[in-house]
Amino acid sequence: MSPAQGNDQGVSAVTDGLNQDPPRISFLVPAYNEENYLLRLIDSVDVARARYLGGKDSIEVIVADNASTDRTAQIARERGCRVQPVAKRVIAAARNGAASAARGEILCFCDADMRIHPETFNAIDACMAAGKTVAGATGVRLERMSLGLAVTFASVIPFVWILGIDTGVVFCRREDFLAVGGYDEGRSYAEDVNFLMKLKRLGRTRGQRFSRLTTAKALSSTRKWDKHGEWHQLRMMITLAIQYPFRRHAVDKFAKSYWYDDPR
Repeated sequence: MSPAQGNDQGVSAVTDGLNQDPPRISFLVPAYNEENYLLRLIDSVDVARARYLGGKDSIEVIVADNASTDRTAQIARERGCRVQPVAKRVIAAARNGAASAARGEILCFCDADMRIHPETFNAIDACMAAGKTVAGATGVRLERMSLGLAVTFASVIPFVWILGIDTGVVFCRREDFLAVGGYDEGRSYAEDVNFLMKLKRLGRTRGQRFSRLTTAKALSSTRKWDKHGEWHQLRMMITLAIQYPFRRHAVDKFAKSYWYDDPR
């Protein structure tokens, strides 16, 4: 199927729709030069929307185009997504920009290089409808595995357990997103951890928890490992952990080069 054909079949049903009832779920994607990965994500979203018990038209998809210089915005529009331009080149700003355009009761944030599970929206809706969850995440699987990736992945798990949070498709209610002030745009990294910890604190005041939906894990790309090597991220985490207390400027400089200036 070509992108043009996708206008009539996939995410296109969510285009505009401003005269319709607000959607139940807003699926929000920060994207900078993601033409090589965005189509894969949208294809997986189409499948999950088709299986959503609340009806596919109850889900809108918004791509926050974070000053891309490639076909990211064009691809998103051709596939029927709403595009929200965001000029500030910080991923927190892109996430906030997408959220500012969202109309759904539930906000779902997903990186452009992921693919989501077919039951993602059903699992999230059921979780939030129970009323016991302030926020949650689906968790992830890696699209391929090796010794280096397995060791790196395993080294992160203790932090997931200690902090009680996770990654993947992250979700919360729009009113709670606003209550905690969204993502901190002063952070060039770890903005996702900071955001979820704020939501967890809010949830504790109401007896709500953070939920991990392990039955609907997203599939995460391994492009950083493909480009920089199987063991690079493990070495990076050790180095940054040592430098962070004493050389914060060096960590900030590295974060900019690794997450923002690395060509795609």
